Amino acid sequence: MKAVIHQPHFFPYPGFFHKLSLADIYVIMDDVQYDKRWTNRNRIISTNGWTWLTVPINKDHKFLPNMLVEINNEIPWREHHWKKIYQSYAKTKYFHLYKDYLENLYKREWKFLFDLDFETIKKVIDWLGLNIEIVRESELQVKGESTERLVNVCKAIGADTYVAGKGSKNYIEEKLFLKNNLKIEYQNYLSTQYAQRFTDVFVPDLSIIDMVTNVGPDSLKLITSIHEELPTIETK
Repeated sequence: MKAVIHQPHFFPYPGFFHKLSLADIYVIMDDVQYDKRWTNRNRIISTNGWTWLTVPINKDHKFLPNMLVEINNEIPWREHHWKKIYQSYAKTKYFHLYKDYLENLYKREWKFLFDLDFETIKKVIDWLGLNIEIVRESELQVKGESTERLVNVCKAIGADTYVAGKGSKNYIEEKLFLKNNLKIEYQNYLSTQYAQRFTDVFVPDLSIIDMVTNVGPDSLKLITSIHEELPTIETK
């Protein structure tokens, strides 16, 4: 069984879902410290290039575990998000397939950032037709830091292979996986171009919102159509 262990992201880029397509189970890291890079924001296209969709958080919570970080609802972020999304994608070919969900999403008041991320990730998995089990890491009650924690998660769920991001090769302790009879497969995702609004030059790695509204039901096929062969570190 192959596992992906990953922080929650806000409407992640297509490469995130490419990684999930390589695995059988996704362990979402709800009990590790919040990481500000993508957990509360992502990029979409706009009339002037790309722009951020950012969910404001309670700044006192930035060192808390993901599942405890609260959204700052004193800022009218939901109205701003929906306005930006509508302006950018209302005239795309497949926006009508996602409009009702997105509009209703922003009508709801969200207290915790993790709940918003978890809901939207699950919905995109459904949109794409991915067949993957999702487990919250907090349910596993694992301990450890860095590679040790990843190994302990794999053991807790009975996985024999860990699917890792390409960048993690620079810091992951491969020997610790091998010592525990676990294999590592490194993802090597390549962004595939598709037609986008407002630009003649393709902007890669935007939020999945950009791809699904432009590509629609063929999005997963596009995500998985071009990739490099995964190097596998075999158990010895």
